[in-house]
Amino acid sequence: MNIAPFIQPKAEVFYLRDNMTLRKGLMTLRASGYTAIPVIDKEDRYVGVASEGDFLWSIIGHVEYQEEMEQDKIESHRIRDIIRSGKFKPARIDTNMEQLLEQAKRQNFVPVVDDRNVFIGIVTRRDIISYFVDKTVKS
Repeated sequence: MNIAPFIQPKAEVFYLRDNMTLRKGLMTLRASGYTAIPVIDKEDRYVGVASEGDFLWSIIGHVEYQEEMEQDKIESHRIRDIIRSGKFKPARIDTNMEQLLEQAKRQNFVPVVDDRNVFIGIVTRRDIISYFVDKTVKS
């Protein structure tokens, strides 16, 4: 089965730009109500996912090196400086639901990209589980 019907399009989900400041990223993450959201570059290509932990470890790293996390540090550091690429692998539109389920075991959502690695949206773990529950009930 094609995953297209399950995709929440980019226009309907929160995401960060990799060149955003940490301050703007934190504000967006907080507004989203989620603990992690996708990160894209200026060409809308998928870069990775920024999580609360990524922000926290960045701040702790500064404290460990006796640096205060002052206003200028929050404004000068970018999202691209704190995320770890490859942590959340994206799926392609032609990914099947079984593969998507495997990815959803490790993450709350699966980012979806097109053949040019352009971010097109996400599929949530909830939607994947609902699909398999419905499929099981109908069997």
